[in-house]
Amino acid sequence: MATTTSRLLNLLSLLQTRRDWPGTVLAERLDISHRTVRRDIDRLREMGYRIQTTMGPDGGYRLDAGTELPPLVFDDEQVIALTVALQAATMTGAGIEEAALRALTTVRQVLPARLRHQVAQLAFEAVPRPGDGPATSLSPRLLLTLSSAVRACQVLRFDYASHRPAVQEPGPTRRVEPHHLVTSHGRWYLVAWDLDHDDWRIFRADRISPRTPAGPRFVPRGIPGGSARDFVSARFKGSGQANAWPCVGTVVLQQPAATVLPFADDGTVEDLGPHQCRYTAGSWSWIALAASLNRFDTAITVIDPPQLTEAFARLAARNTATATGQL
Repeated sequence: MATTTSRLLNLLSLLQTRRDWPGTVLAERLDISHRTVRRDIDRLREMGYRIQTTMGPDGGYRLDAGTELPPLVFDDEQVIALTVALQAATMTGAGIEEAALRALTTVRQVLPARLRHQVAQLAFEAVPRPGDGPATSLSPRLLLTLSSAVRACQVLRFDYASHRPAVQEPGPTRRVEPHHLVTSHGRWYLVAWDLDHDDWRIFRADRISPRTPAGPRFVPRGIPGGSARDFVSARFKGSGQANAWPCVGTVVLQQPAATVLPFADDGTVEDLGPHQCRYTAGSWSWIALAASLNRFDTAITVIDPPQLTEAFARLAARNTATATGQL
């Protein structure tokens, strides 16, 4: 019985890794006869798995979605990945924290002892980066509504709440072609083509209140940058085109590279010796870049471009006025 059970679990694991499996390949992988494969397939069907027989010169089998959730089989790496994903679910702001905790508890209860011990050590905390806003909480139903509109390529109508808490009246109803859902730093965003403004827009999902019925279907447009990730990243950097900072400069810092690296963010650091390094970084404006470089609390020599030198001069004048009270 143990041999049969182990064989069934191995067969199920194989069926879950790809869509179609020729019967001869399954027999070779499991080191059993084709007849035994057929019997084991029948046993899995009796357990609730929907396994279709495929036709062709080398007939095989396909695991389809069923009406109920039968037992699942995960290998060790999948169990660890599932554990990490469920623990990290509290960072998504998707309103599934309690459900994720219940699922994690269920997974831990059915693990073999060797895996349960390893998984128990996978305890971690998510620390937000400085400057990240608080994670917003959305209802899973809202996310499903938005993602369904994206998948169906159907015009979405919704009210969009103001970002100012004191403003209670919703703005005009928006009509958009939804293209992608994106999550970043605990917030969810909808990337869409705004039909009323003839332009791409990024909407905070927690401010969206969908209206019914939905609009007609549409043909998806090509998104700037080629992907929703690059488009959103570019807009967050203040760039309307490429996913890059609009203002990039290079300086020499009188600090060793090892001291600068932990605070370099997405900049690049080149070691110039024990007491200095070359640092290239970007920001949404030259003034912002100059101000951010002062965080290293050291002498700075601008290499390129001249706009960065001018920004340091303007920033110095502002700081002097602030220090002397001559604003």
